[in-house]
Amino acid sequence: MPKRDSTARGRELGTGIRSAVEATGLSARVIAEMLDWHESKLSNVINGRGGATLLEVALLLGLCRVSPAEQRHLLSLYPVIDQKGWWQEHGRCSPILPRTAIENLKIAKVLVGWQTHMVPLLLQTVDYMSAVLSASPTVPTDELQDRVQAQLAMQDELWRNRVECTFYLHESALHLKVGGAEVHAGQLFHLLLMASWSNIDVRVVPTALGAHAGLSGPFTSLTFENYAPLVWVETDNSSLFVEGKEAIAGYDSIIGLLDETSLDATESKALLARLHEELEA
Repeated sequence: MPKRDSTARGRELGTGIRSAVEATGLSARVIAEMLDWHESKLSNVINGRGGATLLEVALLLGLCRVSPAEQRHLLSLYPVIDQKGWWQEHGRCSPILPRTAIENLKIAKVLVGWQTHMVPLLLQTVDYMSAVLSASPTVPTDELQDRVQAQLAMQDELWRNRVECTFYLHESALHLKVGGAEVHAGQLFHLLLMASWSNIDVRVVPTALGAHAGLSGPFTSLTFENYAPLVWVETDNSSLFVEGKEAIAGYDSIIGLLDETSLDATESKALLARLHEELEA
């Protein structure tokens, strides 16, 4: 089945409008009648296919009593819903709830992650996560617990939906004593547990390899059932969602080489077990 022509912007707009309509407690048919629209027109707007003017979308959001901030956000997306690739600059630090990332994680079927210097966010324990956030100069201290809870919610989305996951990480990330010896040991044990799940593979790129395909930095590739894939690249204060076909092909080639040069799943689990035993000795 061909993938629908959809973008991250279009999906976020559609999800926002759908949530607004559902929050009214009214059916889509009633909302459409109140606007003097055909129900199919409302369906097209909700599904990111356009079919309405910016003013009409604003009237819809007003009818649904959407907050001013949310209205501004959704209306800013409407003129560019067909634009692929989305760089979000957040200011001093990323938001507590990375909306676009979460919404795409919710509908992903396959996830492939690459991490160079620390355990992937989606496999971190609470203590490890807290230590990472505490070390960042851009994370406000009073937001620490809220950010931990938000990141745990992202993990829950993956495990609830049984997304097929492959996490590649460099061996050096396993040796970095984040949070001290006890937190470090607990994190390695958690990785071993997660690697035993049927839908999760953990693959280690050995330090002995030297130069490798992932030197440009971490990223997360998401594949969907009905949409074209995207790649999510996160930094301290910005997020990039890559959607161009050629750019995605470039990331796929990196993943292919990481697959060829990393330890297989069994070898990776053996390394994790050995490192954990050494810490516990």
